[in-house]
Amino acid sequence: MNRIRETENGLVRGLPAADPRITSFKGIPFAAPPVGENRWRAPQPCNIWEGILDAYQFAPISVQSTPGSGGNIYDREWHVDPDIAMDEDCLYLNIWSKAKTAAEKLPVYVWYFGGAYQWGYTAEMEFDGERIARRNIVVVTVNYRLNVFGFLSHPELTKNQPEAPTNFGYLDQQAGLDWVIRNIARFGGDPNSITIGGQSAGGGSVLLQMACPANRGKFKNAVIISGMICSPYRDLFKLDAQPLDEAEKNGVEFLDFLGVKTIDEARKLDAKFVHSKYDQYFVCHPWMRAVIDNHFCFGNSLKSFMENRGADVNIMVGNTPDEFPHFITASKEEAYRNEVKDLFGRRADEFLSFKEAWEKDADGNYAPVNGIEHTIKLALEISEENGNSKNSYYYWFKPDIPGWDNPGAFHSVELWFFFETLAKCWRPFKGYHYDLARQMCNYLCNFIKTGNPNGQDDDGTDLPLWESYQKDHQTGMAFISDGAKPLTIDEGKFSKFIKSVLYHKIMDGV
Repeated sequence: MNRIRETENGLVRGLPAADPRITSFKGIPFAAPPVGENRWRAPQPCNIWEGILDAYQFAPISVQSTPGSGGNIYDREWHVDPDIAMDEDCLYLNIWSKAKTAAEKLPVYVWYFGGAYQWGYTAEMEFDGERIARRNIVVVTVNYRLNVFGFLSHPELTKNQPEAPTNFGYLDQQAGLDWVIRNIARFGGDPNSITIGGQSAGGGSVLLQMACPANRGKFKNAVIISGMICSPYRDLFKLDAQPLDEAEKNGVEFLDFLGVKTIDEARKLDAKFVHSKYDQYFVCHPWMRAVIDNHFCFGNSLKSFMENRGADVNIMVGNTPDEFPHFITASKEEAYRNEVKDLFGRRADEFLSFKEAWEKDADGNYAPVNGIEHTIKLALEISEENGNSKNSYYYWFKPDIPGWDNPGAFHSVELWFFFETLAKCWRPFKGYHYDLARQMCNYLCNFIKTGNPNGQDDDGTDLPLWESYQKDHQTGMAFISDGAKPLTIDEGKFSKFIKSVLYHKIMDGV
């Protein structure tokens, strides 16, 4: 089998995947190294190379904290290699393709990883694209700059490069997508049939890419896994876009913390030193993240979605019930009432009239809710009210997840299932978990191909019918231990109250 493909910058040679019918190409550059003068600049055109580039292994991950160095669940789950190569030269992508020729025009799935815009990488083992590629889809995973390298703002940058003053990580994602459009036909993909997807910050990235006017018409579908993040109470952390002037002030303070006065001086510092200082800095300062620069980002991407000002595409979106629980902490009832009054003002008594307001979680926190789930449903409903005629497919993921840590359906665990990579996980999954993963991957692949997840399972039988979510017909798909089960949502008055609070926060920017 010929595993050599031509790109606009030169030839690349891939390797057979575990399934030799699939060719994997790892570490293909899509932009020039963002180092030296290119640090804190929009991605620049990729260099041309002579001969054949052996695309055999993942390129270095973006500069970030050392993976696998802590004891959290993600260090157990997939950030397992503290010796993984890391470098500021990180703008590379990976491709899995079953196509034997460029004429096959297979649908394409472009994937953006999550990690709060601070961590993460395409080499995480759950993102192996082979199982999706088996289903006649070309899979592309795109690396991008993170943290201070991806999202620094500073008055000098705004003055000297006003067309791209910040949001470099998002611009990397966009450059990867544009590279795919220009080159993917040579890997058997169809540049006119692209779906973009991501989870957590990667899902938020999908929302931002959808909202960017320059991306109109570049993709047909979007997958947002646990990426619509908003709290009806106090925010757990801030991932929404911030005004440019605020971000610039943060950047000025960071350069002072670095001990330099200008961007040029900062560009000459060693990347790992810069990040080590950033690690210290954000203990008492906000994370660097999306910025409203009015070039790439024009405001709250959730609001843009709800007002249908973004890409007009079909969407698959969902959450797990155990991720990012939102609650109100108070030691005594009087303190709780005061906190509720501070949060809801004139609506405090209305909130306290619900029995759910007095329920407590295992740690004694009041009124636990799933903010992501409520945000998703609100966003779909308001988008529909504003005239969105595209299909929106909602899922709820809650199978039993085995392991000594009893993790529940934790944030991001469904990635093992959608990519059908359970065999790479340390958890003692059983046969029914693999059956569920097969179904979920099939739904995903059907959606990538047609904008509709419905179709057949591997044995030729029809998958359970997954209806599009509508405000007056709130349906979805529950992924549970018994497999995929159609879901009808019976929403109560408390949930409607929570959604009304979220609506105010998103639309009014509070």
